[in-house]
Amino acid sequence: MYKVILLTMFGMMLVVPTAGAQDDSESLSLTIYNQGTALVQDVRTFDLTSGTNTLDFTDVAATIDATSVVFKALSNPEDVIVLEQNYIFDLVDASALLNRYLDETIRVTTEDGTTFVGQLLSGRGGEIILRDDAGQVSVVRLDKVRDLQFPNLPNGLITRPTLRWLLQSGVSGPEQVELTYLAGGINWTADYNVLLNSGNTALDLNGWVTLTNTSGAGYVDALVKLVAGDVNRVREEEMLQRAEMDMALGAMAAPTPGVSQREFFEYQLYEINRRVTVADNETKQVEFVTGTDVPAQTFFVYNGFPGFGGYYGPVTDRGYGTTGITDVQNWMEFSTGEENGLGADLPAGRIRVYQEDVDGAALLIGENRIDHTPQGEDIQIFLGNAFDLVGERIQTNYELLSRTVLEETWEIRLRNRKDDQTVEIRVPETLFRWSNWEIIEASDEYTKTDSSHIEFRVNVEPGEERVITYTVRYSWPG
Repeated sequence: MYKVILLTMFGMMLVVPTAGAQDDSESLSLTIYNQGTALVQDVRTFDLTSGTNTLDFTDVAATIDATSVVFKALSNPEDVIVLEQNYIFDLVDASALLNRYLDETIRVTTEDGTTFVGQLLSGRGGEIILRDDAGQVSVVRLDKVRDLQFPNLPNGLITRPTLRWLLQSGVSGPEQVELTYLAGGINWTADYNVLLNSGNTALDLNGWVTLTNTSGAGYVDALVKLVAGDVNRVREEEMLQRAEMDMALGAMAAPTPGVSQREFFEYQLYEINRRVTVADNETKQVEFVTGTDVPAQTFFVYNGFPGFGGYYGPVTDRGYGTTGITDVQNWMEFSTGEENGLGADLPAGRIRVYQEDVDGAALLIGENRIDHTPQGEDIQIFLGNAFDLVGERIQTNYELLSRTVLEETWEIRLRNRKDDQTVEIRVPETLFRWSNWEIIEASDEYTKTDSSHIEFRVNVEPGEERVITYTVRYSWPG
């Protein structure tokens, strides 16, 4: 069980005198990249005096990249010079205080009310070791401590992450200062809710921006911009950490979107049309795209050999390509084009697909992720495996006709166990043994989709087993 330790300070004192500051930001903007990084711009006013000033900028993100900080004096930029910049992150906590108070006198009260007063000899390893005025040494387990009392706050410890500057100012009076820096632990993703109609011919789509902030700082009334795209950065290891999130989405209603979109360089930029407060350790959602009655279709795929990685040499192993896969996959497809009623770029994110049951209740029928998809492109989403469709892929003949020629025959069996629905099943076949191939015989028409694949599309009646066969000949140089 975690215990709350009360840290009491006697004679609390200021650590370092600093230039007077306005606590609240006058202008705060947050540009969030969907790679776990954000650009923070914060404007505040400080009272400077002519000469050397120490300026503390508090409440910066704990995950700040201190090497990215840009300081700018807005009122008198030519008269204010930065001599030195420091990022102070040695924050007050029990461990920090115990380390700072070695050889000093402190007071410890345990859970049972026993009080120990003495010189602190050690605060490591979950134990506090004290020596009183009589020389007696006491060892107290830290998890048994109810109260720790220290005489004051030692120099160098602060309560909030702080950027501190040493400035040379040629003027006295209020100075507006702009701080810009990069911070980790702030991320955004797109989450989509899709309601597919009962005929599988159209869908309604709602897209939500999901913001997650674990940066160690909150951002009040910030102008929030979101950048969609793969921005290249050189980052240290700690900047690669991304917050995991899972938040239940709202209903499928379609209020007026509160996000505007525009192109920025080679990326898409989304700007929330009102100021937003993003608290620390918070997940927040804002709707940014909607579409109704968008044409869609579902289709079935039986792929008995999905593991093709390219040609590295003729494959003559007889059993290679026999996988035993029987699952028939269910897919959904729609377009982001304006002519189809959506007309939107879709940033990478998670998409959930629902369909209403006979009683009107929407049930989840599939969930997947999409990549950044510009307007006008088609999106195909794997929803899951069909329960009552079965496929089999069987090698029925294999002949190595010569040292450089091979023939092979495959039989694909497709079974439809539905009660009353005829289905079309797409059957992609990989010609995996070598790049020079020829179909000698085929039971059904097929399409050559690229240099190493063909595809059959056949209708299977309810209760029917449909059989596709084809023979392929491979040849390669001697």
